[in-house]
Amino acid sequence: MADLIQYYGTGRRKSSIARVFLRPGSGKFTVNKKDVDVYFVTPQQRVAARRSLGIAGIEETFDVLTTVRGGGVMGQADAVKLGIARALMEFNPELRKALKAEGLTTRDSRGKERKKYGQKGARARFQFSKR
Repeated sequence: MADLIQYYGTGRRKSSIARVFLRPGSGKFTVNKKDVDVYFVTPQQRVAARRSLGIAGIEETFDVLTTVRGGGVMGQADAVKLGIARALMEFNPELRKALKAEGLTTRDSRGKERKKYGQKGARARFQFSKR
């Protein structure tokens, strides 16, 4: 069997994890065995998922296969974006400078703040009553 050339990157955002595989092809983009336009419903999610490819300028060069789990759909789109950026840097390390200038090489580490005891939520308090 011929060697399969592919580049791998892992993307994370909040509680979403995306495994991204870039394979030489015609530009087909699938997320969890669905077309990207079917999986990501809003234009904002689609733009976020494709952003790394657009900056590198190679949308039609690679097929993108991703598996995503956990979190919400927007977090998943951002996880795919980071995974594609990491796979592109594996393919061509010279793309790092362009991707870094757009802020696509670092993980967004913001997550949900935990609920504290004696409070309604992370920051929300129970209503104070003097009497």
